[in-house]
Amino acid sequence: MDDSKLLSAFQELARPVPVKPRPRMAFDVCQPGVVLRAVLFVWAVLAVAALFPARDWYDWLQRLALLSGAALPGALLWLVLTCASSQLLARMPSSAQQAVCIALGAVCGFLNCALIAATGLLGMGAPWLASTFAGALLAAVVVTALVLRDKGRMPAETAARLAELQARIRPHFLFNSLNSAIALVREDPARAEALLEDLSELFRHVLIAKTDAATLSEEVQVARHYLDIEQVRFGDRLRVQWSIDPEAAKAKVPALFLQPLVENAVKHGVEPSPTGADVKVTTQKRGSVVVVKVTNTVPSGQGKPGHGVALDNVRDRLRLLHDVQAQFQTALIDGRYQVRIEVPA
Repeated sequence: MDDSKLLSAFQELARPVPVKPRPRMAFDVCQPGVVLRAVLFVWAVLAVAALFPARDWYDWLQRLALLSGAALPGALLWLVLTCASSQLLARMPSSAQQAVCIALGAVCGFLNCALIAATGLLGMGAPWLASTFAGALLAAVVVTALVLRDKGRMPAETAARLAELQARIRPHFLFNSLNSAIALVREDPARAEALLEDLSELFRHVLIAKTDAATLSEEVQVARHYLDIEQVRFGDRLRVQWSIDPEAAKAKVPALFLQPLVENAVKHGVEPSPTGADVKVTTQKRGSVVVVKVTNTVPSGQGKPGHGVALDNVRDRLRLLHDVQAQFQTALIDGRYQVRIEVPA
């Protein structure tokens, strides 16, 4: 590889890539965890409201059953309408999104009253105005809580991203990679060029200002670039296996979540062992979920334990993105350390 190719590879490494931000909702009501909390909140408000006119526990249960039958269908309708229109709402400013959702709450409150009035249980005095304003008020409270939750997750995502960037751009990793490329320039120019291309692609993915989510296929590519670079450094000591399910490629995952897992596998499996380690990355779609596994053999049992910062970051970012739908587990099984992740397909 001549000097011009080496220079162009470094220029490619440093070249910034503009990324157009995608429209997003100021809050997300489509997650099952959010739906469950919203329904429980409405039910709790109804339970308290039913206490005021109740003469005893039996009377309270009757009133709660009546209020729940009247209000919960409207609450579920609001959640369905808000989730179904999320792509349209995402194009609006945040304040407009909130106003539309509160207006939807008022409409659902009115429809609630119409539903219960149609049963004849309210007689002639259907509380149309009260139901409409109650729907708007409950929607406003839920929207405000979701907006505050979304704002609260921003610092956590920023801190996690900064920690991951520091782990990814460690000086010794960059120096080792460049030293490996320099050593290969004369004896194997094509391999040196491939290494620099992998380094360029890895840093491109890391340094681009991404959103909070990516596809699993993108994250697999980042992990491949990283392991290809480390393969040059460790040679036969790093034995990598890939088992990638194409049907799992579009699963939504936190950006830069897979690379720290394979980095941990190299750090705790390959580096401490004179004979190296086997590293396996598996993705598989199972019904409505996608399972991601990263396993590595460990020297003499589990080896020297780390601080767990990378694993904690990944776990926290999965929880922020998918709430109760995400699962994160680690285990040492038969001399292999395994990280197992489940996300919605």
